[in-house]
Amino acid sequence: MSTDIENLFKDKVIGHPAGLFVIFFTEMWERFSFYGMRILLVLFLTASVVSDNPGWEWPREHALALIGTYGSLLYLTPILGGWVADKITGYRIAVVVGCLIMALGHIAMAFETAMSFYLGLALLVIGTGFFKPNMTSMISEMYKGKESKKDGAYTIYYMGVNAGAFFGMMLCGYLAENKGWSYGFGLAGIFMLLGLIQFWLAKDLFGSIGGKPSKVYEVELPQNISEESPSISNELNVEEKLNPFTFFDKILIILSSFGGLLYLFNDPLEKIGGVNLVPFNIGKMSGSNVVVLLALVLFLVLLISRVYRYLPIVRDRIIAVSIFGIFTVFFFAFFEQSLGSMTLFARDYTDRQLVGNSAMIFKLVDALLTTIPLIIITWVLFLLAKKTFSKIGLSNIFLAIAFVGLWFLVIYRLIDKFSQEGNEVDATWFGILNSFFIITLAPLFSKWWESKYNPSAAMKYGIGLVLLGLGFAFLSYGTMDIPQGAKTASVSMVFLILAYLLHTMGELCISPVGLSYLSKLVPGRMIGFMFGIWYLAIAVGQKAAGTMGGMIDKISEEYSLSTFFLIFTLIPVGVGIISIILNPLLKKLMHGIR
Repeated sequence: MSTDIENLFKDKVIGHPAGLFVIFFTEMWERFSFYGMRILLVLFLTASVVSDNPGWEWPREHALALIGTYGSLLYLTPILGGWVADKITGYRIAVVVGCLIMALGHIAMAFETAMSFYLGLALLVIGTGFFKPNMTSMISEMYKGKESKKDGAYTIYYMGVNAGAFFGMMLCGYLAENKGWSYGFGLAGIFMLLGLIQFWLAKDLFGSIGGKPSKVYEVELPQNISEESPSISNELNVEEKLNPFTFFDKILIILSSFGGLLYLFNDPLEKIGGVNLVPFNIGKMSGSNVVVLLALVLFLVLLISRVYRYLPIVRDRIIAVSIFGIFTVFFFAFFEQSLGSMTLFARDYTDRQLVGNSAMIFKLVDALLTTIPLIIITWVLFLLAKKTFSKIGLSNIFLAIAFVGLWFLVIYRLIDKFSQEGNEVDATWFGILNSFFIITLAPLFSKWWESKYNPSAAMKYGIGLVLLGLGFAFLSYGTMDIPQGAKTASVSMVFLILAYLLHTMGELCISPVGLSYLSKLVPGRMIGFMFGIWYLAIAVGQKAAGTMGGMIDKISEEYSLSTFFLIFTLIPVGVGIISIILNPLLKKLMHGIR
């Protein structure tokens, strides 16, 4: 393995092995297709059937119920996909399988029939399960023995994530809104397929890295047990032998998983198709709610019983992780409104018409936002080809074809926009702001975390949740004059831009924290279980986001749209303040881990 790692580091691009940039571009195309398609979902499902670009005209509650279940499943299948790669296929084959299944899913959705649409969503959920956990695992394997360069590698990787999301939402959104939904869904599939081909053709570059697993399974624990004092290390080693998964634990896992999945599928089935998988009530509580509450109780019994069996220091640390997990659920339940209620707000309640100097200034800014990142990424492509063309020339050719297509679409879109006398900003355009703000603000936040003013984990969660709530406060203020029950309005786009800015700042406080602290606080035997719990927390947040976002019509009709966003302001701010108040307790529970 070390030979393959050394070989990878012989051909460097910007100080990192060329293989990292093969992964970078694969992830970029996958995120292009993923976010490009996902931002279209709520718009397509709720678009009028008699418009110039007809959709399915679903009620918003129904659309967001489906999107919530879809988003939740996207964070559950990687738990299985990671296990399959670890035990059977290896990371590289899992990535290829995931890419192929996702490409088929995007292509299916381009047909816009009910059967092809649901088939497409199912394929995307399955494909993401194979893809999502295994790209980062390949990077981890590539940098074994070179940990000092790993932070830089992950920074480059996440730039690929955000570049893909940026261009995917911009171009798929542009084609879908201006040419037809099939064009947007289809474009996502084309680039997913090109990403798969360039990754498969570059396999020789990696040697055995990411190949089929050996008999010995290693779990990487960055900054974890090895940094403990000898007495604590001995205590943790004892934990490995004292706390295996019992038969009762496994039964609880199966039952709570079954109950949670039953609720996930039943919610959209009942609302959209009138099919109830749990057709009973207990008092005023529906069978669906009874099942999900029972699943939650069984899961808490599982977690508490396992935590109780650990010795005090480990027990305290897992309690701290669990509290952070609760905060994570709240964060994603509100943050993920960006692809639900906030996208609807951009389409139906935002003044997107610009004229005169305002239109020209926007066009120039939009052109710079689009072309400058693309020039930089194209330059990286040139450096990669220069280093690797003799080894993986065909992979480079397919990557170049993808970039020629990307440049063509970018230029075509800009010409179209500049040829218009005024300018109507696409509703999907606002989705790119999150990626843009991450790319521009991440270095500033990184400097903050490295300074002497670096806040504790609880403070970061608190700051992040408060910033998230303040973003919704701008939307609540901006919608104060909208009449009760109004379906359309013309609020200044400034409020939506400020909301995305604050939400992104909140994300930068929270997203890098969770998994990092989990890897430091959790003992080796429980690391896989707790990573699964973490994905579960995000999945619960995704479903809650769809459920709460689906209440936009009910709340705006009974109260006002401003009240809807005020609720989304007060809850995250309140939870953020609780996190800050709990800071001393959480520091104590973490026993010196920073």
